[in-house]
Amino acid sequence: MTAALPVAAACRHLGAREGFEVLFPLAEADGYRFEGHCSAVEDGQAWGIRYSIVLDASWITRSAQIVSRSAFGTRELSLEGDGEGGWLLDSRPAMHVEGCLDVDLEASAFTNTFPERRLALEPGRRAEAPAVYVRAPDLRVERLDQSYARIEDDDGRRRYDYAAPAFEVETVLAYDEDGIVLDYPGLATRVI
Repeated sequence: MTAALPVAAACRHLGAREGFEVLFPLAEADGYRFEGHCSAVEDGQAWGIRYSIVLDASWITRSAQIVSRSAFGTRELSLEGDGEGGWLLDSRPAMHVEGCLDVDLEASAFTNTFPERRLALEPGRRAEAPAVYVRAPDLRVERLDQSYARIEDDDGRRRYDYAAPAFEVETVLAYDEDGIVLDYPGLATRVI
């Protein structure tokens, strides 16, 4: 059974960068496809990212195609996941991200949707969710250790205590009834 998804979503990036992101999620017969664009100005540099991320029916990321453009040129990146934590980065094994099931784009608040949907935590439950982290705008790939702890809903919003120790981030993420990010304090807020 596929999950309900909006036809489109958009958020404004505030704080870490100034910018805008538009997402077009699609439910497919065997999973999901998230296609989006993000443009931003960060540290006086303008950049844009285009992405297409494919997930299986269990919300495990299977592939990501990402293109970045900035004053330093155009970069492209291809990630292929085996669904069990193994990754190919531009067709080469990427051992430094082994064990990750999600792709998290620095340019996107919406990629925090993937572990929320995949984990389906009940209030009071917590889980580790390390991710293949793709930096913007250079598309450098790193491992990002992060955790999600489901807390009580607030006015129909699903909420999670989120932590990413490498960035000293501890915040509360809010999601709509479809599991799409509504608010990522210090980074982005949903417009539609």
